[in-house]
Amino acid sequence: MGADARPSGERAAGGRGAARPWTSSRARCPALPLLPFLVVFLAAPSVRAAGYETCPTVKPNMLNVHLVAHTHDDVGWLKTVDQYFYGIHNNVQHAGVQYILDSVICSLLADPARRFVYVEMAFFSRWWHQQTKATQDVVRDLVRQGRLEFANGGWVMNDEASTHYGAIIDQMTLGLRFLEDTFGNDGRPRVAWHIDPFGHSREQASLFAQMGFDGFFFGRLDYQDKLVRKAKLEMEQVWRGSASLKPPAADLFTGVLPNMYNPPDNLCWDVLCADKPIVDDRRSPEYNAENLVAYFLKLAKDQSQFYRTNHTVMTMGSDFQYENADMWFKNLDKLIQLVNAQQANGSRVNVLYSTPACYLWELNKAKLTWSVKQDDFFPYADGPHMFWTGYFTSRPALKRYERLSYNFLQVCNQLEALAGPAANRGPYGAGDSAPLNEAMAVLQHHDAVSGTSKQHVADDYARQLAAGWTPCEVLLSNALARLSGSKEMFTFCHNLNTSLCPLSQTAKSFQVIVYNPLARKVNRMVRLPVSKHVFLVKDPSGAVVPSDVVTMPSSNVQELLFSASVPALGFSIYSVSQVPGWRSRPRPPESRFQKSLSWIKSSFHVRSLLVKPSSHDLTIQNEYISARFDPDTGLLMEMKNLEQDLLLPVRQAFYWYNASTGNQLSSQASGAYIFRPNQQKPLFVSQWAQTRVVKTALVQEVHQNFSAWCSQVVRLYPGQRHLELEWTVGPIPVGDNWGKEVISRFDTSLETKGLFFTDSNGREILERRRDYRPTWQLNQTEPVAGNYYPVNSRIYITDGNMQLTVLTDRSQGGSSLSDGSMELMVHRRLLRDDNRGVGEPLLESENTGLWVRGRHLVLLDKARTAAVGHRLQAEKELLAPQLVLASGGGGTPYHLAVSPRKQFSGLRRELPPNVHLLTLARWGPEMLLLRLEHQFALGEDMVGNLSSPVTLDLRDLFSAFTITDLKETTLAANQLRAKASRLQWTPNTGPTLEPSPSRLDPAGITLQPMEIRTFLASVRWEEES
Repeated sequence: MGADARPSGERAAGGRGAARPWTSSRARCPALPLLPFLVVFLAAPSVRAAGYETCPTVKPNMLNVHLVAHTHDDVGWLKTVDQYFYGIHNNVQHAGVQYILDSVICSLLADPARRFVYVEMAFFSRWWHQQTKATQDVVRDLVRQGRLEFANGGWVMNDEASTHYGAIIDQMTLGLRFLEDTFGNDGRPRVAWHIDPFGHSREQASLFAQMGFDGFFFGRLDYQDKLVRKAKLEMEQVWRGSASLKPPAADLFTGVLPNMYNPPDNLCWDVLCADKPIVDDRRSPEYNAENLVAYFLKLAKDQSQFYRTNHTVMTMGSDFQYENADMWFKNLDKLIQLVNAQQANGSRVNVLYSTPACYLWELNKAKLTWSVKQDDFFPYADGPHMFWTGYFTSRPALKRYERLSYNFLQVCNQLEALAGPAANRGPYGAGDSAPLNEAMAVLQHHDAVSGTSKQHVADDYARQLAAGWTPCEVLLSNALARLSGSKEMFTFCHNLNTSLCPLSQTAKSFQVIVYNPLARKVNRMVRLPVSKHVFLVKDPSGAVVPSDVVTMPSSNVQELLFSASVPALGFSIYSVSQVPGWRSRPRPPESRFQKSLSWIKSSFHVRSLLVKPSSHDLTIQNEYISARFDPDTGLLMEMKNLEQDLLLPVRQAFYWYNASTGNQLSSQASGAYIFRPNQQKPLFVSQWAQTRVVKTALVQEVHQNFSAWCSQVVRLYPGQRHLELEWTVGPIPVGDNWGKEVISRFDTSLETKGLFFTDSNGREILERRRDYRPTWQLNQTEPVAGNYYPVNSRIYITDGNMQLTVLTDRSQGGSSLSDGSMELMVHRRLLRDDNRGVGEPLLESENTGLWVRGRHLVLLDKARTAAVGHRLQAEKELLAPQLVLASGGGGTPYHLAVSPRKQFSGLRRELPPNVHLLTLARWGPEMLLLRLEHQFALGEDMVGNLSSPVTLDLRDLFSAFTITDLKETTLAANQLRAKASRLQWTPNTGPTLEPSPSRLDPAGITLQPMEIRTFLASVRWEEES
């Protein structure tokens, strides 16, 4: 997004308010192989290979100003990805990435001193594949010389609040693999570069460190935090990204850029800028060189006061700049020459073309001791009353679609690995995981899953996901046919959340294939919409399993319920058939308040059960959990953990904040980025709920209707250790001209002392304290929005004895604004733009997220054992079983000599509960990418041993293939771990040493708490048998 997010709404270099009319400015570059100076420049004897050795020479006794020429190219924001790449709709925003790269390459070839930094592989890879071999060879040479440097190197520059760590790793792996395949080690980025994301997570730093980055630079920092850091000379420090991993495994040198990512004022020389070029002809009436040099020297001196070495950096570029790169480079050439000429007059300033890696290299050579940061950089505010905490929830439908797509991509990857080449070419056509992998990578962009793009761009993100699902569905069909031994008419029901599935609602018989992507057996309740009949369900062995057909109180839809047991990394096939002559009875009319009805059916008989409400008791209960509701209001009022003998009064209800449109304190309005309520106290959606109860042998539910646009089902299944709250919100009414931000709030009697806890990108947990920041004194201007934090997967409160945890099914904003209280924002619909560049309010229309359904899972536990519950349940929710249906007519054999099978497991033995199979995916024709993760933090399991190291034997772990060779790599799989090394930094907490890599033994792979280990495995697939 736009680099300048000032309250005035003015945008810096990349803004729409360019002072001059646009004219064609693409740099003219001769055909690259014919450039007469090409061979001379590319054969410089001192330049051999990329890396720190290609960095320019600095002057140790001077202030060295590193000019970093760069462009920031959003992978979608005001325009779609394709519109940005091709330069379409320039009336919306002038931006054409293909022309930027064309122009930059030409300008680099014009002068060997020039350097440039590029970041987004989603764009660069597309441009690369359109180039001739001659151009590619030239670019390879530029990369080898360090004159074209890649920073970050992910497919996108991902958001850090709304992204799940697994998806971050995937998108970084995709981009870094492209660079490795294209440029080898020459193209490997040394520096992580997140100049635009709106706040920074500790887990992101940990992941970057584990990927092998030497340092990290970012642009956006809370305005109060920045003032403190400048005063304390802590704009650069070591960030300790994990409380579990032994330093320096997750330590990352981190620097805050001085000017976000813009050029200094008056020094923007892009066609999109209005600043005057350098005029160095003294005869010209426009001569300004002397004044600009004096200005620059003062600027450099002033900026250097806030940094500890004799090096400082200036970002020379911004959004979609360098389309006419010669404008920039010609002025930078002059600036460097003129400023350095002043050294003859006693100036102690040396200015040079540089890169983030070369700047980092000089900082490292300074051999200083650096302070250590152990928390994160959330929430971010760029001024009083301006907290960027709304985007934690913005576009909740897109956020859920992204999370579902992550689940489906892992299923697709796993089945491609388990079935081998047969998954890609089979009876259903060409299967491919790459389109969904790329679409998911695009969705991690900081204006995508964040919900901060224009509406038509958000629609295009959803389109890319949908397009990626289709070839994965072909792949799944091929793989399931290969692994089951039977070719069926497979069907994927995409609308089960709205109880729509044509096959199950019309067929007299069908099969349900349930695939489990976890490395442990799971039991999962299957719910499918069906016709008004009685059904018989059989498991893979042919035994009848208990089932119910439940009529939903809010509609006439019938849903079939049965519990499926699915082996680790495998599938179970259940058969469903109508019982001839039996039809379910229609549901009688319901009273306005508290009447429930359901039909219990099993095998060949139907039994109706009318549950009459009691004026004193409205309770649902299984063997582990009990939930009691207020008979007068219909609201949840009490929760019990029967297994641990815990009782907690807890009231849950929906509220809404009236979105600010600005007031006398600030003109700031609530928008896609900014959350700013008009008042601190939210308003009830309703203080009571119309309730109906459904109770069968397989489910107990309380259906709560709060209003025409807000309802909820509170649900318990047998064997479930959590309470499920399925909420439905929308369309949020705005006819009263009030924007609304809807929350679900839990109020308890817990004495929490201002503390609550949230996850970091779905992984480690961070303590939060109301109206507090760990490293600086907060002047709180927004008591609600200023206490909101990203909740990627869970939030909890505890009094030290009892803990109440809420798991989410997507990223949301959350907080605890009073002791014992916890709230999550589920939806928002706003009437004003927040003046951060999008230029339209967050006012989703029909079919674009107006109506949203989601789930909160509520766990009540003893604090000492709570981690076991929320860790394992969060894993189950993230990687839920995938349902695939097939008609019941019977398929054809995949191979005539092979008998079909109804159950399959890709593992010979389950993994321990503290080990998560993070990645299993194809890497090459006979190679797989494998990631194993210890999913418990150090000391988190205070009773058992799940926080202890765990050792695995991989030699015969998988049943579908045999591992013939194993190589360990860094987290993004672009460096062999045995050969990887990082720059060493000295933190003020004491020296740390990188451990020497031990010999890799597939029979003894040990995982420490929170450790992820990544492997490339050569494999041989098993023949059909």
